[in-house]
Amino acid sequence: MSVQERKERERAGRERLIVAVARELAEQQGWDAVTTRRLAERIEYSQPVLYSHFRGKREIIGAVALEGAAEMAAALRAAARAEDGPHKRVAALARAYLDFAERNPAVYDAMFQLDGGLAFAREDTPEPLKDGFAALLESLGEVAGDGVHPGLFTEVFWASLHGLATLTRAGRLPPQDTEARVELLVDRLAAI
Repeated sequence: MSVQERKERERAGRERLIVAVARELAEQQGWDAVTTRRLAERIEYSQPVLYSHFRGKREIIGAVALEGAAEMAAALRAAARAEDGPHKRVAALARAYLDFAERNPAVYDAMFQLDGGLAFAREDTPEPLKDGFAALLESLGEVAGDGVHPGLFTEVFWASLHGLATLTRAGRLPPQDTEARVELLVDRLAAI
């Protein structure tokens, strides 16, 4: 291995460490607790080292969001693949989405609530975000209905899931009714 390859590998490792520690700190104490000073202390590197990887907290949030989008896409696809038939696939997809949001609140916030400097629904949208949407579209497109654009249907279904996730987390909806909400959403919106 060349010196350059070793340096690139070490740099990538530091970057992964920064993202992992930021994510861990955010999940434990919230995003307000994630500062470059605290990250530098936790990873035992100087703040200039952090700034050599990320220009600031916004870019770190963006990196966490991209990592989360990839994880969510994988979870959605796995849930949908495990089921037969459109109704079961869509219900499993909805449950997996809500479960991901519940288990990873800081990551979910990085993905959808905080400014991570990422473009959504544009030509320059990063691939992990496009893939996250594609993971929804793969199952939802088949149930959009006649004359309904699959992408538009997926956006509305996704917005419904996002609303359920954020309202439940905020204590506005009782969590014990989540399954009934999923069934209602699948039965009525997807009309399967």
